[in-house]
Amino acid sequence: MSFMPVSARYRPDPLFATLGPEFADPVAPARFPQHVLRWRNQRWGDRVGLGDLTPAEWEAHFARFEPLSGNMSAPLAMRYHGHQFRTYNPDIGDGRGFLFAQMRDSDDRLLDLATKGSGQTPYSRFGDGRLTLKGGVREVLAAEMLEALGVYTSKPFSLFETGEELARGDEPSPTRSSVLVRLGHSHIRFGTFQRLSYFERPDLIRTLVEHCCAAYYPRHLHLSGEVQVAAVFGEAVEANARLVGSWMAAGFVHGVLNTDNLNICGESFDYGPWRFAPVSDPTFTAAYFDETGLYAFGRQPEAVSWALAQLGGALSLVCPPALLEAELQRFGGAYQAGLRDGVFGRLNLLPGDLGADVQFLSDLFGWLSETRAGWDQFFFDWYCGAGSAERAAASPQAALYGDAAFSPIRAEMEVRTGGAGSQFLRHPYFQRATPVTMLIGDVEALWTPIAERDDWSLFEAKIRDVAMLREALGPS
Repeated sequence: MSFMPVSARYRPDPLFATLGPEFADPVAPARFPQHVLRWRNQRWGDRVGLGDLTPAEWEAHFARFEPLSGNMSAPLAMRYHGHQFRTYNPDIGDGRGFLFAQMRDSDDRLLDLATKGSGQTPYSRFGDGRLTLKGGVREVLAAEMLEALGVYTSKPFSLFETGEELARGDEPSPTRSSVLVRLGHSHIRFGTFQRLSYFERPDLIRTLVEHCCAAYYPRHLHLSGEVQVAAVFGEAVEANARLVGSWMAAGFVHGVLNTDNLNICGESFDYGPWRFAPVSDPTFTAAYFDETGLYAFGRQPEAVSWALAQLGGALSLVCPPALLEAELQRFGGAYQAGLRDGVFGRLNLLPGDLGADVQFLSDLFGWLSETRAGWDQFFFDWYCGAGSAERAAASPQAALYGDAAFSPIRAEMEVRTGGAGSQFLRHPYFQRATPVTMLIGDVEALWTPIAERDDWSLFEAKIRDVAMLREALGPS
């Protein structure tokens, strides 16, 4: 049975399904013994025309995965390969998720609804295709916090607890199960192209480039052949460079920057062993299995640049390497711009000359690393720059701001402070004594009552706090 969403804002556009059978496999969703709604993203539901679905309709579409009206008739598990910790793996793909709908938003962006924990696929290997409830909760928290901090991220759209007991080596077992739906701009990964290169299918690479151009970068539709390939690659380079800059400003460590976890639109997604850094520490890692620190906080720009080079290598089947290398050179400038936008957004500072601003950022990160000042506390204390001097003087780390080593940082913030700071500082968020954080201790503290007593009050309070942070920093 398929329900008709009642909002005219719902604009189905299942483009990916038109690519044909070489790119994905039809799959059947798992049947779960239980459907208990734990998260419904009403804000984004409204933005894509699905906010008026009744609870029964929401459950039908996002727990049983009945097709949305006018959309894909069957879910598709996407085919891809990838470098995982820099070792090429041809035996992966959507192993516990699928794409099941696409639609346009009010900005005419093509958006995907895709799953995590929706059952086994041809790429599950020895996995059960399931997601733990804790894993689903962690993904909601990560994406909500990143969106609040201005990172271009997939949105957690729906989370149902599904009533199964799962065995996991990294959690006390048995543990509770869930199925997550993400709203994202694209799930076409670097590894999607790598797979086609592996099988030496330049024809399919050209088809996929043309699809990406039409779906995501229509301004390049007038181009053709290798020039179009280079243009789409350049867009991916710039988008992902800006993404990693925004991660650094957020103090975020993705944890698993494999080429199957990066996409063509530079959108952050797939939150497994993520962490937010409590202090500036380039060696800080998120995954316990990242023993060499390959994806440590300070190495994320290098990791994304390396992954982009692998994407370029796959595209070299249809485009001269010299053209691709020229586009890859865009990474440095785009990363600097993304980092500046992220940091200046968190501080509400006015940008100026990029070179001077980058030097200020270098000095700021150096000071933060040397003093080990609380990362979120610093950005909270100095929102609006000099306009927050009185607030900063009352901070728990005010002594650090009184030290002579901070004087150059403060002076640089003063020259970048706008004149309208007071109106922003009147927001209730900035009347708090401490900022909203999403450190691992915060996550564990709110998970414990869920695990022990099915008490969701701390989770709900954290979501409200993050919403207040998002409102204070500006609508997304």
